[in-house]
Amino acid sequence: MAELEEKRWAVISERGCEGANLTYKEALELEQLLIAQKVYGLCIVTQEAARRAVAPESQEGRGGS
Repeated sequence: MAELEEKRWAVISERGCEGANLTYKEALELEQLLIAQKVYGLCIVTQEAARRAVAPESQEGRGGS
């Protein structure tokens, strides 16, 4: 359970990374705030997973073929 208290969590949405370097509790609180703001596609993941999930979109326009 110590993993949940580490600042290793991120919240991602269909817009991208909404927050990172969070404890799991902080991520849950951010997720609830974003739900209230009608942000869709929310998921709590590790920061490593967030980097992998968000990075491909941001690299599409960088000289790719």
